[in-house]
Amino acid sequence: MKNLLILTASIGALSAAAPAFGADFAAQPVNIKAPPPAIVATINDWTGYYIGLNGGWGSSHNCWDFNGVTPEGCHNSTGGTIGGQIGYRWQIFNTVYGIEGQGNWADFSGSNVSTAFPADIIGTKTDAFGLLTGHIGYAFNAVLLYAKGGAAVTSNTYHINSVVNGAQIARNNDVRWGGTLGAGIEVSLTPSWSAGVEYDHLFMQGSNVSFPTAVGGDRVHQDVDLITARLNYKFSPAFGR
Repeated sequence: MKNLLILTASIGALSAAAPAFGADFAAQPVNIKAPPPAIVATINDWTGYYIGLNGGWGSSHNCWDFNGVTPEGCHNSTGGTIGGQIGYRWQIFNTVYGIEGQGNWADFSGSNVSTAFPADIIGTKTDAFGLLTGHIGYAFNAVLLYAKGGAAVTSNTYHINSVVNGAQIARNNDVRWGGTLGAGIEVSLTPSWSAGVEYDHLFMQGSNVSFPTAVGGDRVHQDVDLITARLNYKFSPAFGR
């Protein structure tokens, strides 16, 4: 009987305290966490001055005609190249325009036995070239596809050697002008750094090359193909203001 009375009294006390406890519990504020901020995609801007380095491979295709009439054959002068570029781009919506100057050291060399004079080896070496081009491209945010075109210049050395012993018979050099067309892809790595790959074809004017120690001269025709990897640094927008 005593235990029954204690149990009854306990139930009654709990029943009396329940409304007050419930009121206290209901009054507690509900903490709701704010949603995380939305992630905004970075928009790349290609506008600005840039400077960079490039390096790769080139091939100069050279055809010689003795006195501009008699073919002596053709050869490819191939080798490596390294150089630099500087330019400016400006972006309007997704279209990117630009202008660039490029200068490269080159080591493109090759030769063939003359078809007109079988005792002679004729050879061409291209030791430097430069490009001044305009660019137009389309930006897929951090990826830029572009085409380019403009003026080109090459520095060349021509030589005639003996088939018998390789001794040099004649030698001369020139600088010639022409045009270039090319295309490339460039990827933005950071807001300042980008890297890409480019192909260029140089259409060079024919050049009359005379050899003081030989009788007559040659008309040499030249085209050049280039494949280069490029690394550019773009200056901050405040640069040049």
